Amino acid sequence: MIDETVAEIEEMQTHSSSIVAVKSARAMMELTDREYATVEEFVRDVERNSSVLRRANSSHASLFNVQRDIVRSVTEADPEDVETAKAVLVDAIDRVVDRVETGKQEAAKHAAANLEDGTTLLTHDYSSTVLEAIEHAAESGAELSVYVTEARPRLAGRKTARALAEIDGVETTLIVDSAAGHYLSDCDGVLIGMDCLVGETLYNRVGTYPIAATAADLDVPMRVTGSGAKLIDEGFVFENDFRSPSEVMLEPAEGFDLKNPRYDATPVRLLDAIITDDGGLSL
Repeated sequence: MIDETVAEIEEMQTHSSSIVAVKSARAMMELTDREYATVEEFVRDVERNSSVLRRANSSHASLFNVQRDIVRSVTEADPEDVETAKAVLVDAIDRVVDRVETGKQEAAKHAAANLEDGTTLLTHDYSSTVLEAIEHAAESGAELSVYVTEARPRLAGRKTARALAEIDGVETTLIVDSAAGHYLSDCDGVLIGMDCLVGETLYNRVGTYPIAATAADLDVPMRVTGSGAKLIDEGFVFENDFRSPSEVMLEPAEGFDLKNPRYDATPVRLLDAIITDDGGLSL
């Protein structure tokens, strides 16, 4: 399960960083089925596999946070025997999974409070928290219009558009990334998820920065939302992920270079609010 989860994270089969964090935590349950001669051997295996999972995507703060907390729980418990150590691991996994999932749900509820009836939004990429926020608002009777960028080259926005189209009361329009500036003037706001927030910088799907800059220029409020597990202030160094050029064009690039960064960096000063499970923080 751990090897499969690592491969899934590396291949971006799951777009939501919250879901990635939860899957990585649950994958650690595999260790409870293995045999260990000593507690020290078990703890070393916990540390080793946690590190492997974290390295599968060095850009996800929530992945980093949940794995760090799991390892810390096991090592600090100083269990007397292997069975006790396994029980500590299970408790730690359950706790971090509950924190991420509850955090995402609460963040979505807070974000939904900003979505009034008749609101027109623009969103970028795929965020399970944003989808949940829009669904909450629609269930409360709000009718919304949402422009969704394709989020090239992996086209995660198409997944978002399909999900939104299933929600009653939500009029969904899929647009190419470069059309965001054209449609932003028709929007009451921008609502996107976040991969992580490190200090004064939001790291999110590439294309977020130009949307934020354009929204600021047009005076369109831009809010980001996600679990507080995505906020980090120590022990984490963001590393961008440069994807395969084949995602952009199948044929080899001849006579020119091709870059495919997964994320860009958006200054927090361009945002109007950061909405987590603790509520909304106006900036």
